[in-house]
Amino acid sequence: MTSGLRQALLFDQHPLWLDAAETVLRGVGIEVVGKTVVADEVVPLVAARQPSLLVAEIDIAHSENEGLRMLRAVRLDFPEVRVIVLSHRDDSESIGQALAAGATAYVIKTAHPDDLAAAVRQAFGQSVFFAMESSPSSRREVVSPSSFGLTRRETEILKLVGEGRSNRQLARDLWVTEQTIKFHLSNVYRKLGVSNRTEASRWAQRHGFGLVEAPPPETPDARAGLELSGRH
Repeated sequence: MTSGLRQALLFDQHPLWLDAAETVLRGVGIEVVGKTVVADEVVPLVAARQPSLLVAEIDIAHSENEGLRMLRAVRLDFPEVRVIVLSHRDDSESIGQALAAGATAYVIKTAHPDDLAAAVRQAFGQSVFFAMESSPSSRREVVSPSSFGLTRRETEILKLVGEGRSNRQLARDLWVTEQTIKFHLSNVYRKLGVSNRTEASRWAQRHGFGLVEAPPPETPDARAGLELSGRH
């Protein structure tokens, strides 16, 4: 690497997405050292440019599994390279396959640019905890949600989940679809290292994150959120 900045390589079949991703990465202090719209060029470019991060689309036209094969090849040959996947797909199977193939993070292309920026920070950052000065019985760890890579929207949803709102209520109140709520919840669970909304609410209480009421019992609608495990 030729500079003190962290460096990234970008792959997407659409040049506009390449330019958009480059803008986001520059905003968080990442130097883009290469871009390509050709899947076959990704592995050779990683070898030549030696980036610390690859941001890559895996929805490759006319080849259902080529994106996953490319991801596995990069992770096998360059295990130190972190990979953030971009995709139009938001189903649990696609997300699970990408994470299993070695993705550090999975970002749906309809997400806000802040979500990609947060994924980049999470890929390189470490969580920071601050202990409150209090008696042992009431001591809690207080953290900033951003230290876990939560975006503003994910933070908002976490607070509302702690108030007992269902996915349907969240979708109505935030003017989004239930599928969007499920996507944000899956990111919250992955980033916090929890399995469901009850554990997320307890995490927030334990870390002094503004939630004081006990989480509500699970309901069929509450369990509808995607519960995925991310790579750390």
